[in-house]
Amino acid sequence: MIWTIIVILVILWLLGFITATGGALIHVLLVIALVLVIVRLLQGRKV
Repeated sequence: MIWTIIVILVILWLLGFITATGGALIHVLLVIALVLVIVRLLQGRKV
């Protein structure tokens, strides 16, 4: 589930660079997704 969200956010992030609309929100969501992945990796839980 988390990997699906990450892929979607990365795609939206790249589209934000191309179209320059909603870029700030996409950056915030991407950072949140990255933090969640790091936390899960540190906790040692399987995704």
